[in-house]
Amino acid sequence: MPATTEKLPVWDMSNVYSALDGDDYKNDLEKVLKQFDELDKIIEDNKIARLDEPPTDIEGAAKIFDDLLNRFNEVFLTFKTLEAFVYSFVSTDSYNKDAGKSLSELEQVSVRMSKQVTRFQAWVGSLGDTFDKILEFGPVAKEHRLGLIEFIEQAKYLMSTELEDIAAELSLSGGAVMWKLQGTVTSQLKMPFERDGKTEDLPMTVLRNLAMDPDEDIRKRAFETEIKGWESIRESVAFSLNGVKGSAVTLAKWRGRDDVLHGAIDHNRIDRDTLNALLDAMKDSFPVFRKYLKSKASKLGKDKLPWWDLFAPMGEEGMKFTYDEAANYIVEQFGLFSGELSDFARKAFDSNWIDVGPRDGKRGGAFCMGVPGVEESRILANFDGSFEQMTTLAHELGHAYHNSCQNGLPLMRRGAPMTIAETASIFCETIVFNAALDQATPEQQLGILESQLIGATQVIVDIYSRFIFESEVIKRREKADLSADEMCEIMVDAQKQTYGDGLDEEHLHPYMWLLKPHYYYHGADFYNYPYAFGLLFGLGMYAIYKKEGDDFIPKYKDLLRSTGEGKVADLAGRFGIDVKSKDFWNGSLKLYDGQVDKYCSL
Repeated sequence: MPATTEKLPVWDMSNVYSALDGDDYKNDLEKVLKQFDELDKIIEDNKIARLDEPPTDIEGAAKIFDDLLNRFNEVFLTFKTLEAFVYSFVSTDSYNKDAGKSLSELEQVSVRMSKQVTRFQAWVGSLGDTFDKILEFGPVAKEHRLGLIEFIEQAKYLMSTELEDIAAELSLSGGAVMWKLQGTVTSQLKMPFERDGKTEDLPMTVLRNLAMDPDEDIRKRAFETEIKGWESIRESVAFSLNGVKGSAVTLAKWRGRDDVLHGAIDHNRIDRDTLNALLDAMKDSFPVFRKYLKSKASKLGKDKLPWWDLFAPMGEEGMKFTYDEAANYIVEQFGLFSGELSDFARKAFDSNWIDVGPRDGKRGGAFCMGVPGVEESRILANFDGSFEQMTTLAHELGHAYHNSCQNGLPLMRRGAPMTIAETASIFCETIVFNAALDQATPEQQLGILESQLIGATQVIVDIYSRFIFESEVIKRREKADLSADEMCEIMVDAQKQTYGDGLDEEHLHPYMWLLKPHYYYHGADFYNYPYAFGLLFGLGMYAIYKKEGDDFIPKYKDLLRSTGEGKVADLAGRFGIDVKSKDFWNGSLKLYDGQVDKYCSL
């Protein structure tokens, strides 16, 4: 049965809240508002803000410190649960006006939260040597020590309280709203497309999935239709990108940052030496990926590969899965790593944690979000039955497993910087890929290697093009707005610099800037290179697992539990990994040399 005819599950949020207008949702929202009122009073009564001099009453300061941490953890737990519930509707149905209104209400609440956290951070950042003394009397503060050290380091980049308050409030009608605009217009765009003698209006998520159709005529026409679709909305989305990057430039300047990238590096808990080592290694690997792309063109009977053939399936056409087949396959392969991981995946499938198929009004791509109130996760997918989408499910389940490893921790100690947030997801994807390759016939191996290599090409080559693009856009945005034409020119130039002669330069994709939501995340600039970091770090971790076997598992779980705190270099150092060394990144990239050689020989 073709996967596209299945009735695919949507995620079940019924154990979180009954409905957006349900009493349980309303009660928790009211509870959060009351908690924020109480925090406002405590912050005002205790003058929690940047101090001119450290406090002299150490025990009193420790008591206030612990009380605030406990209250923040409590309110974050409920707020993040409310937020996840609302976003489960917004991300799957952009036409849902009630969900849009609820999201807007939560965004207003988040401004209050941002103001309170900023005051707390300014206070903590001005404690000086008193901070270490407070830890002696504050058990909660001591428990949060690692995260608070970073909190203190970043406090020096805060503007005055008044300016930070204004920035938080303006974000709702400035940088932050740009992301909503991009998401709404792209998710609601539909284009007419003819297949099998029938023309229908296809959502862009469905149309873009046709890039993996075995019929080149369909791929080419889908690509041309996609480009026409993006052309119809390019002006409004260009305004969005100008808005979000303009906000980033202004805030970096007023916060005393060297540049926009400076904040992104700190947010990801690395330094420029580490980033440069990663980027240099990526750039050095381009000839390997171009060799793969040239081989693919040759296998398709072409001199050069046009963009519409970039994702063309190769090898045996039978590499298709129904959703149930994909679920069972993932559960089985996860079991080869550990029964715990396998059982976790089965629970996610059986409990309908996944919104599976593409549809009108639903965001493209895939993501995983935590729902801390029930200590679960939810996964958005756009599953079409392909091998690539099966591995995407495994990837997102890795994120969900990572979340589960942090269950029970206070909210302020959870999470991960983007650089290592991909560790578990890449690990789980690698488990499934290696298993499939081991079990495959030679013809199937070509298809599996194709899936692996096109994915790696996107994360290494395409991500580098996105880094070039965003760097140039930010540089020019410091002087003036950019037109849609300029953005297209910069995008194509970035693709030429990275893909080189691996693709047909006459047929590139000028609108990759428009469709990728990563560029539009307010406060999360350069949301690109961390994917490459995560891929190569995850592969490095998998190599260590292959050497150590079961002894690796408890250390791995401990790492996943700890990613909310500490520098990436220190966390990686637990496994003898030096992320500042180009040799480490080259070692992970070396894996693709053999895969490309094998691909070329098939």
